[in-house]
Amino acid sequence: MNKRALIKKIIAALTDELEIYFKAALASRAEATHEQSRAESKYDTRGLEASYLAHGQSRQAAEIESAIAAFGKLAVRDFKDAEPIGLGAFVELEHVGERMFYFIGPKAGGTEIAHDKKEVLIITPQSPLGEQLCGKKQGDLLQLQLGGGRSQYRVVDVR
Repeated sequence: MNKRALIKKIIAALTDELEIYFKAALASRAEATHEQSRAESKYDTRGLEASYLAHGQSRQAAEIESAIAAFGKLAVRDFKDAEPIGLGAFVELEHVGERMFYFIGPKAGGTEIAHDKKEVLIITPQSPLGEQLCGKKQGDLLQLQLGGGRSQYRVVDVR
């Protein structure tokens, strides 16, 4: 597992997403300030709605920029046998014969990356799954509450 390559892919995916938000924010800002968006009555809120949208997209872009910076500063290290899961860990879980792959990152939880022919989901230590994983070790069993029921998962590997 080449974590440096995984982090580069994460940063590339976030950069692509940032570009999309940046373009959308510019388009919304242009819409908000366009002459045709000027209110024709006190009930006409097209311009106001477009400005709210532009503001939200700009905030999301700032959050993505922050995530890119956090991944750029993330120290890459390998986790040794019996070392507890923490920030920067690549975790493999097993449930009923199915394998799931997670990377514990500083931000951008929910981002999915294809790496080494595996779908890797980025989770943060603050997420419900991240909270349950942090501190666990290879071979540990977890009881996760998912979809109204509890299921048992096994930590197969921590790198």
